[in-house]
Amino acid sequence: MKLTTKVFGEIEINEDKVITFDGGIVGFYDLKKFLLIHDEENMDRVISWLQSIDEPQFALPVIDPLKVCEEYNPMIEDELLSSLGDLNKDNMLVLCTVTVPSDITKMTSNLRAPIVVNVETRKACQVIAENEEYEVKYPIYKALGGKE
Repeated sequence: MKLTTKVFGEIEINEDKVITFDGGIVGFYDLKKFLLIHDEENMDRVISWLQSIDEPQFALPVIDPLKVCEEYNPMIEDELLSSLGDLNKDNMLVLCTVTVPSDITKMTSNLRAPIVVNVETRKACQVIAENEEYEVKYPIYKALGGKE
């Protein structure tokens, strides 16, 4: 199956790569099926994209939070993750959304609401971390090597 997207043009959908959010994501609860797209030509890039299959014009930039906050360790109630299946360090992927405004030096990541993916079941959910120190708009430009 092919999908024509706003950001990536026409892409092939491999059903084995579809990630399902049973409850959608914050603010987009009707969007349930996504692909995680990496820049394969430049694998050292840290921003990937969650491309919606339900709404091809919607793609959300995401990042591994450890790339911008080395001590990142969100506290999340186990019951919020129970629908994903058995999670462990080998099958769990944690991502955080990125906001890129017109002034790139103001780029932020939402460390308060991580996306947790079970890479074996390809089920995911977005949850709110209990850690109050994690910001919704955590500045990441400098952490990504940006210069003032």
